[in-house]
Amino acid sequence: MSAEVFIAGRRIAADCPPYVVAEVSANHNGQLERAMNIITAAKQAGADAVKLQTYRPDTITLPATSDDFLIRGGLWDGRTLYDLYEEAHLPWDWHKPLFEHARALDLTIFSSPFDNTAVDLLEDLNAPAYKIASFEAVDLPLIRYVASTGKPMIISTGMANQEEIAEAVDTARSNGCQQLIVLHCVSGYPAPAEDYNLRTLVDMAERYQVLTGLSDHTIDNATAVAATALGACFIEKHFTLDRSGGGPDDSFSLEPAELAALCRDTKTAWQALGAISYNRAGSEAGNAQFRRSLYFVKALQAGDVIDESAVRSVRPGYGLAPKHWDAIIGRTVKTEVAAHTPVDWSLLD
Repeated sequence: MSAEVFIAGRRIAADCPPYVVAEVSANHNGQLERAMNIITAAKQAGADAVKLQTYRPDTITLPATSDDFLIRGGLWDGRTLYDLYEEAHLPWDWHKPLFEHARALDLTIFSSPFDNTAVDLLEDLNAPAYKIASFEAVDLPLIRYVASTGKPMIISTGMANQEEIAEAVDTARSNGCQQLIVLHCVSGYPAPAEDYNLRTLVDMAERYQVLTGLSDHTIDNATAVAATALGACFIEKHFTLDRSGGGPDDSFSLEPAELAALCRDTKTAWQALGAISYNRAGSEAGNAQFRRSLYFVKALQAGDVIDESAVRSVRPGYGLAPKHWDAIIGRTVKTEVAAHTPVDWSLLD
């Protein structure tokens, strides 16, 4: 198991805050300037990286109109695959300016390639890592080709069963991938939180001996925050400037303020995990005085016997702990004691 992965110099591991990736996907809506602005907004929101998708309609499907190629139901009902991908794809000549723009912002940028020619394009741009999309997790030849680059790889597992995930992981490792992250995913757009079964993250880490993360298609951040508590060290969410922008993926994407909240809240969740500890926390240090303790509630003379009417368990906590009650009752005081004095062994015979 690789206990750590490095992408563009950034360490990703269980003992690091989650690595947050803003997925541009089709939210450029056919405008290079919009894609540029999405990248800028991702940087401003605090994302660690942005991710593109690198394909053309002819590298991902066929220009067919038969029923096999017609989408039924969901966001894209009635469209052909070719028509959808023609609209959604990121033109290949945009990649270089987008890579340059992200790097000028000191923001990591990489992509999901959908065939070998896409890998070649991204290699020319010195992409620091590769993401295998859920729908391509069964494309073992593609995984093999990506693994041969020696770059870190992230594999998303939406729709994949245990055997298919094992095949993808084995193919990656046996063909040169030394740094691997596997993302739990539900390939619904959007996906309801109750479909996520986040406890799978723990099993996935143990079963495949990998770092785990989440490709999150829910429409808020609660699932990602919960995943952080279960060990997800990599969080990916679709990102747009405006959810009502009308693009193919806009409706299930985060807007800038929501991405900023995701970056903040997953980091807070990771910080809250900490380590196993029963020690008093630093923020509690000044409050120990407000715990209960034993106080004399009436004046006593030297030699008086302490009965139950003489002592109470009250706040603050400067006296003996209440657990000593039984040991105090029936003893005598060796000096005069005023009411409201904390009980202390030094006052007792």
